[in-house]
Amino acid sequence: QVQLVESGGGLVQAGGSLRLSCAASGRTFSGNAMGWFRQVPGKEREFVASISWSGASTYYADSVKGRFTISRDSVKNTVYLQMNSLKPEDTAVYYCAAGSRAQVSEYPSAYEYWGQGTQVTVSS
Repeated sequence: QVQLVESGGGLVQAGGSLRLSCAASGRTFSGNAMGWFRQVPGKEREFVASISWSGASTYYADSVKGRFTISRDSVKNTVYLQMNSLKPEDTAVYYCAAGSRAQVSEYPSAYEYWGQGTQVTVSS
């Protein structure tokens, strides 16, 4: 059974940092792109960042570029999202996703497996 489990969310003040982790089990995703998305109630799920199978290629939403960094440890089957200079508008449930292909993508349809999400709340 494939599982993606996110951790590291929480409450932080504006300007602060959090590091999200996503641990995969049930199969290896070393040949697959991984991504992070976020969602607030009443809105569609929004792309945040994606990383290719090798880690050599990354892609970010304009809203987080320069503040967030996605990385992966293929040995640990884990992907990370380092979030710095957080803003109240970053408040959302953050989801980890495993892609069906090797290359980065901003489209939810390119991802096959999803985690349950972790809440990130940024206070002003």
